[in-house]
Amino acid sequence: MKNRIFAGVPSEDIAGYARAVVDGSTIHVSGVTGRDPVSGDFPEQADEQARNCLAAIDTSLRQAGASLENAVVCRVYVVDQASAAAVTPVLGEIFADIRPTNTMLICQIPAAGAKVEIEITASTAA
Repeated sequence: MKNRIFAGVPSEDIAGYARAVVDGSTIHVSGVTGRDPVSGDFPEQADEQARNCLAAIDTSLRQAGASLENAVVCRVYVVDQASAAAVTPVLGEIFADIRPTNTMLICQIPAAGAKVEIEITASTAA
């Protein structure tokens, strides 16, 4: 049985998705953009957006009984090379001892103002 975790954002209903799905021992977390959790706005800096993404992902993972420490795969989408350069040290800091696989792509992100979107695949806490 799959357990679905919701963040309560309008796009979940509009696009028909869950923030995370626990399927057996695997947790799949949807791509998360870096909105400020209080204002709902995107910070100007990509590194701040990345930190917001990872905090929101960690919240969802904790609802599934895990945390960022359980990350196995990290997929990062950025809008340009400057954003990639700003986000990379944040990933290095957060994942220094965790070392999930990592893919970073430069692409267009549909949310206006978003410079980064991150999705994670994790294992359930052992």
